[in-house]
Amino acid sequence: MGTATDSARPTSKGKGTRTRILDVAEEAVLAKGFDATSIEELVAGAGITRSGFFYHFPDKNALARALIERYIAQDRIVLDDIFGRAAELSDDPLHRLLIALRLFAEILADLPNGHPGCIVAAVCYQERLFDAGVQALNRQAIIAWRDRFLPILEEIAARHPPRDPVDLVVLADMISTTVEGGIVMAKVLREPQALAAQVLLQRSYVKLLFSPA
Repeated sequence: MGTATDSARPTSKGKGTRTRILDVAEEAVLAKGFDATSIEELVAGAGITRSGFFYHFPDKNALARALIERYIAQDRIVLDDIFGRAAELSDDPLHRLLIALRLFAEILADLPNGHPGCIVAAVCYQERLFDAGVQALNRQAIIAWRDRFLPILEEIAARHPPRDPVDLVVLADMISTTVEGGIVMAKVLREPQALAAQVLLQRSYVKLLFSPA
């Protein structure tokens, strides 16, 4: 496999166009799904030509991959910051997780219009539209949450044995399902604060589970 030459790499202007397309696409997809999002509206929204769009994204699979990759990267940045701040405040793994979940809930509560939705869910709901590569990348986004929380929960369980028998893999997944479910509930009920409330309730469960009897 060869590498791109300098002349073949996107210029800074090209990178800006790509980001603009992704911004427009993300807003449209979260509002109405991939199936109802047309290339024409993305072209109009980004202020480019059709050829300009296809230069960056040959098809919807390429667009979906880019959106998921950006989602994973943004998630990593947010969670890294939260857990980094929590680590500065406590040496106890349980306390660090409780602090991190509270910080996360505060971030979600501060979103002015509520959480806009999740690209991973949007792809999942219409995965028939995408190739195996996109579907695998979407699974990777879910596994990334498990991989982040499972080692933390294992460290907690080693120091604070759980009060009830619990599968730590399932508990790690429960954190992401709480967030995903909270996003859906908050949007359907038009109650933006419901998402943060769900995260705080998850925090309470974790606290009770690992607290001494």
